Amino acid sequence: VAGLLNCQAQEVFFTSGGTESNNHAIKGMARALKDKGRHIITSTVEHPAVLAVCEYLKEEGFETTCVDVDDTGMIRMDTVAAAIRPDTVLITIMHANNEVGTLQPIRDIALLARQKDICIHTDAAQSVGKIATDVQELNVDLLSIAGHKIYAPKGIGALYVRKGLLPEKFCHGANQEMGWRAGTENVVQIVGLGKACEMAERSLDHTGRHLTAMRDRLYNKLAARLADMRLNGHPDERLPNTLSISFKGLEANRILEEIGLEVAASAGAACHSDTVTLSHVLEAMRIPLEWAKGTVRFSTGRMTTPEQIDTAIDIITHAIKRLRA
Repeated sequence: VAGLLNCQAQEVFFTSGGTESNNHAIKGMARALKDKGRHIITSTVEHPAVLAVCEYLKEEGFETTCVDVDDTGMIRMDTVAAAIRPDTVLITIMHANNEVGTLQPIRDIALLARQKDICIHTDAAQSVGKIATDVQELNVDLLSIAGHKIYAPKGIGALYVRKGLLPEKFCHGANQEMGWRAGTENVVQIVGLGKACEMAERSLDHTGRHLTAMRDRLYNKLAARLADMRLNGHPDERLPNTLSISFKGLEANRILEEIGLEVAASAGAACHSDTVTLSHVLEAMRIPLEWAKGTVRFSTGRMTTPEQIDTAIDIITHAIKRLRA
C-alpha cells in the first residue's frame, strides 16, 4: 500500500473501507484541531461518506462550507480560496468524482492549504489504482482508499496519515494500528489489499491506457450511432474508466430496464410518476433536467475487452432507439 501511495509503511492505517477511512480522517482531524477552529471546507459533489460526516459534525459545533463546481464538475480555485476563514481547520475534497469521473485540482488546493496552515484530506477511493496517487506529489495530509475499487476483497480499506499528524481516535481498546484503531486486524483482507496495491502499482500505466481506450471506444461508437447524447464531466481531466452519458428526453430507469442484465450500468436519476430525483452531483453541475433525468454511468475495467464493449454498444444502441421509437 505504501509503495502505491509513495509513503512510509508507518503512515498507512487499515480500515474496513473508504467510508471508515473518511470518518477517521474528517472526524479525527476536526476533533484534534477543534481548539484552533471549527470550520471545514468540502464540495457539493463529494461522496455521501464525506458529506454525511460533515453534516454529523454540526452537532459538535462545526460549520461546513460546500464550495460549488462548474458544469464539468470541477472546483474552481477561487471558490476554495474565498471559502477559507480564520477558523478553517480542514479541507476535504475528493480526488476524483465517483459519478462523472472529474478530477479535482488537489495539488493546487493542497498548496493553498499549506500556505494557510490548514489540514488537507482527499478521498481517493475512485482514483487509486487507475491514475497516479502519489501523496508526496499531491501534497496531502490524509488520503482515503477503498480496497474493492482496485480488485481487493470487499471490506478492507486504508487511510494515509502524514507522519506527525495525530487524528483523534474514536475506537478505543488495545494497541492495534499503533494504538490508533483498536480491534483485531483482518489479516486476510489486509494481505489482499496489499497484493492488489502491488499489482496496481506494477501495471498502473498499462491499466490507465487500457481503461481509457475501452471508455473512449464505448463513447465514440455510441456518439456515432445516437443523436441527442452528451458526455458529463470534464472532457480531459477525468478518470480513465468512468463514463457518464445523458440521453436527452429519456429516463435513466427506463434505459436500465431496456438494456436489462446484459450491460452493467447505474442511473444518475430516479424517475417515479411525476417526480424526478437527480443525484446531488448532477444537480451541483446544473445539468438541464431534460438531459439529467436520462443520465447513465458506465465503467470499464482491467478485464474489459473490445468485444465486450462492442456487444454493449449494440445493446445500448438498440435500447435507446426502441425507447425513442
